[in-house]
Amino acid sequence: MADKPLASSIEKLETSIEALESRNAFQDDIIEQLNNELAIHQDEISNLKAQLKLIANRIKDNTPNQSTTEEIEPPPPHY
Repeated sequence: MADKPLASSIEKLETSIEALESRNAFQDDIIEQLNNELAIHQDEISNLKAQLKLIANRIKDNTPNQSTTEEIEPPPPHY
């Protein structure tokens, strides 16, 4: 009789362990997927930063300085 509760307890423990191992494997898979997505997003952010820098430099190069425009074009007369 003492063996029956012990066997039942062992079965419950084995079932719990299997459930935990299954959850752990699932979580490992999800972590791997998230890690891959994160790497992709980090790469995209780096590319976007480089593009933004390029655009900012182009705008800066195409925008004349304030002092240069005043020398070329005097301010309008005030009435």
